[in-house]
Amino acid sequence: MDEKDPYALLGVARTASDDEIRKAYRKLARKYHPDVNPNDRKAEERFKEISLAYEVLADKEKRARYDEFGAQSFAQGFDPDQAREYARWSRGASQSPFHTRSASDVDIDIEDLLGGLFGGARRPRGPAKGADAEGEIAIDFLDAVRGGEVRVQVAGRGALRVKIPPGADTGTRIRLAGQGDEGVLGGSRGDLFLTLRVRPHPFFSRNGSDLSLDLPVTLPELVLGASIEVPTPDGTVTMRIPAGSANGRSLRLRGKGVAKLGAAGERGDLYVRLVAELPDPADPRLEAIMKELEPLYEGRDVRARLKKGAP
Repeated sequence: MDEKDPYALLGVARTASDDEIRKAYRKLARKYHPDVNPNDRKAEERFKEISLAYEVLADKEKRARYDEFGAQSFAQGFDPDQAREYARWSRGASQSPFHTRSASDVDIDIEDLLGGLFGGARRPRGPAKGADAEGEIAIDFLDAVRGGEVRVQVAGRGALRVKIPPGADTGTRIRLAGQGDEGVLGGSRGDLFLTLRVRPHPFFSRNGSDLSLDLPVTLPELVLGASIEVPTPDGTVTMRIPAGSANGRSLRLRGKGVAKLGAAGERGDLYVRLVAELPDPADPRLEAIMKELEPLYEGRDVRARLKKGAP
């Protein structure tokens, strides 16, 4: 393989993934960076070569051109359509008994083309921005709901402070400017894009911008009504349970849900489902109280609605 082949320069296979190419470049860039090798011309030249190689392979369009046409695709005035047409003509001519064409007939200097891509006759290029990087971080449920600044560990970059927008959710992407790969030839660093993964909460669950909560209540609170404290993402609030509420009833607290991402001032609701907690079954008084309640059900079939339409 030619030493000027960008794949060879980075030491990766032609089938290498973007991540493999990025890792190979980072490793070589650290090794040959001028700051690590002061006054070393060979290291400096090597660094320029691997930087240019990465510039080609990190760009999907440039990589595709190189894979299809090789280094000649970067020569000044190169026309990919003409190159494809010539390739078709060349294949047909090679099968004709009236004409053959050797590589020496082609008016292209491969060394000049390679030099045009990797130095030599090539026009010097200015600084180029480094590649963007991707990562994933896990954050707490309430940090996503309320927003704020969190400190996280990002592989290869150490501890970073990340601003979480209120209403963020699993899959939300956050851009950290200048935290990507190093630039080429003094160019600015790329950006880092972090995808959020939100940890589940012990009692809140989420559906879009709405939250739900199963709230344990006593039988007297359901029957007689009560004012009780309810946790919300912003702290505890007092909620009134209407007398005669059924077990499983859902009450809505408006505006106590999640901030709507990208909609300033708008929030979802918190739905509180009442879940009756029975007294301690080991308490001997429970049996006596239940027997006192039995007459209240006389003449009433509490499962009547289940029998309608039953097979």
